[in-house]
Amino acid sequence: MITEEEIKDVAKLARLELSQEEIKKMGKELSSILDFFKSLDELDVSQVTPAFYLIPLKNVMREDKAEKKDKKEIDRILSQVPSKEGKYIKVKEILKQ
Repeated sequence: MITEEEIKDVAKLARLELSQEEIKKMGKELSSILDFFKSLDELDVSQVTPAFYLIPLKNVMREDKAEKKDKKEIDRILSQVPSKEGKYIKVKEILKQ
């Protein structure tokens, strides 16, 4: 059984204000949850291979490289921007040193 102090500590970490009635209710509910997980300790998993990822992961990022655009394409893009400087799009400064 989880203690009232442990309930209060968890509530404090979660920034929850619990009434005395809620603390008692949470005690019962958390105890039943922890008892369920305790029952998992009884399972024999000695023959089970650990699985860290159920689906294969791969990097989906592309290499950051400039692509050549023809002058017509550059002019078309620049004609649609609110502010430009030469052949560059001008944006507000977002990083300051």
